[in-house]
Amino acid sequence: MKRRTFLASAGTAAAASTLPAPAIAQGIRELKLVSSFPVFPAIRLLADTITELSEGRLRVKAFGAGELVGSFEVFDAVSEGVADMYWSSEHYWQDRSAAFAFFTTVPFGLTPAEAAAWIHLGGGQQLWDELSANFNLKPFHVGNSSVQMGGWYKEKISSIKDYEGLRIRIPALGGEVMRRLGAIVVNLPPNDIVPAMKSGALDAAEWVGPIDDFGLGFHTAAKNYYYPGFHEPGAVQAFAINKKLWDSLTSVEQNLIETVLARTAAFDHADLHVSNMSTLAALLEKHGVQLHKFDDEILRTFGKVSGEVVAEVGASDPFTRRVYDSYMKFRRTTILWTDISQRAYLNARALDFPYGN
Repeated sequence: MKRRTFLASAGTAAAASTLPAPAIAQGIRELKLVSSFPVFPAIRLLADTITELSEGRLRVKAFGAGELVGSFEVFDAVSEGVADMYWSSEHYWQDRSAAFAFFTTVPFGLTPAEAAAWIHLGGGQQLWDELSANFNLKPFHVGNSSVQMGGWYKEKISSIKDYEGLRIRIPALGGEVMRRLGAIVVNLPPNDIVPAMKSGALDAAEWVGPIDDFGLGFHTAAKNYYYPGFHEPGAVQAFAINKKLWDSLTSVEQNLIETVLARTAAFDHADLHVSNMSTLAALLEKHGVQLHKFDDEILRTFGKVSGEVVAEVGASDPFTRRVYDSYMKFRRTTILWTDISQRAYLNARALDFPYGN
């Protein structure tokens, strides 16, 4: 159960300015991949496969959060060319442009499959390229952390009024939704969350899902585990490469990297699914965790406020408005197909009937 446990915060990093520029010697490029997370299996697979398939011409070495730069310093490190590529989540860069949020996830937004479809075939990639080019970056979809959990609560939530004065750790746009419901939002780095819950400084907190939450020990601080995670329904994992470096690669090298990214995304999805399903079972069976679904009335309120927040973000500036319009058009169009395919099948599978042994 050791997949994405967040071991280092942004403040533990060495200064990015001390890193040497990428070395190019005898046609061999030594490339640094920095991550906002530990080097979990999908990141290792990405680095090793690019190195192997390029027959050593592109030698990628992966560094986890805090090993070369901090979690939230990877953007600048790659943009400035002191590192070569990063694995992160684009909503971390909303201070650069509000549009970045849509290339990770927004409350009540697209599912993982829908997000991938929007990026690859719905116009998202072109907008993402245009946005990131302003920062000397070429971005790609490299996975998805899937529909997240709704968080850990010391006390059960019975109505929307329970959020008034509730001290909760939840970031980004989900945090703004909570604020508008009267909650006190406290944003802490990962390793500080569980101690804050145990000390009484927090009443509730969310992180990602079973495997990641188990790694941080949430189950030792609270036992009420809620779903679904309306705030991050399909968080895209992002890979970005320094654009000047990308443009200098041959078409064969570019195609190789894009092919490896597709393979990595498929592996990451499978790895996370297996990790989450086994860890959730352990949390329920061995650690006394109680699973709760948010009441439908609470979810309706979450949805209404989320729509207001996302619309306000979408109106931040002309470019973000273009991204918002594209995202919302795709969301409206995909709902019918998702409902009659995925939702209808899952509802059918949930019916009470004998099946197999």
